[in-house]
Amino acid sequence: MNKARMPRDCVDGVLLIDKPIGMTSNDALMRARRLLNARKAGHGGTLDPLASGLLPLAFGEATKFASDLLDADKQYLAELTLGIVTSSGDAEGEVLQRAAVQITETQLRQVIDTFVGQIDQVPPMHSALKRDGRALYEYARAGIEVERKPRRVTIQSIELLTLEAVPEVSAGDAGSMRALIRVACSKGTYIRTLGQDIGERLGCGAYLSGLRRERVGALKLTQALALDALEAMQPGQRLECLAPVDFLLASLERTDLDEGHARRFLHGQRLRIAPPGGRAADPCAERVRVYCGDALLGVATLDDGLLVPSRLIGNAVLTEQ
Repeated sequence: MNKARMPRDCVDGVLLIDKPIGMTSNDALMRARRLLNARKAGHGGTLDPLASGLLPLAFGEATKFASDLLDADKQYLAELTLGIVTSSGDAEGEVLQRAAVQITETQLRQVIDTFVGQIDQVPPMHSALKRDGRALYEYARAGIEVERKPRRVTIQSIELLTLEAVPEVSAGDAGSMRALIRVACSKGTYIRTLGQDIGERLGCGAYLSGLRRERVGALKLTQALALDALEAMQPGQRLECLAPVDFLLASLERTDLDEGHARRFLHGQRLRIAPPGGRAADPCAERVRVYCGDALLGVATLDDGLLVPSRLIGNAVLTEQ
């Protein structure tokens, strides 16, 4: 006889997780959701199983704003192994080529500096991008390579942290080198592709042997919690780890409404309002977070004094002060 499932709770908020290597982003999300007994959950940008680092999780009403993280800039700590090329561009792939490599930090810096700015990248076959309804990695696993169009991305900076010879474990490992770089980039950037392209331009090849995400927009890895630490807590302590829903909206200007206007806003009505803080009206549209007292009402577009609701908080409690 099947036991009835325990009803899930209405949990609203944001949790920053330090995803471990070997776990999918969805598995990390489901584990955190179970620990919080949350009814609704989503994450703000996938990390490959071989990657670790910052994974923002949104629960309840916060899921309405998690998509903003997909458009946010990112920062990664990436380890490149120079002198080895793999079929997937990372450590999971089959080794296709080995070459002894001897380069200096100066030579490597000269090459990586050429990738800073706007560049075109061809998405890797081992990615979740869809082609005719199927993820590219499904084609790759079947041994099929399909044509991919280059995509324009922006690399804000690449910092070379270390460059060293790889300790020889076997005869086949002799001659390779390992570089640790920090990359700040726009959405849609594939670090494994960047690593492959750097290796190709060096003339020795390279693959991504390690990846750790340090930042998503304004959210930082230093704010994140390990899943094991979350599991070791009591249920009440876990809930205390949640940041409020508007944690994801800190970069937006704040607009405050009185209770009357707030009720109209929550019904989806457009409002003509005075500019926030008494400043002059901005003729350009901007996204703002909207409050009534302490209560977040949602996000709207403010265009020359016209407030247009876009995403609303379904359980907002008005607390005008």
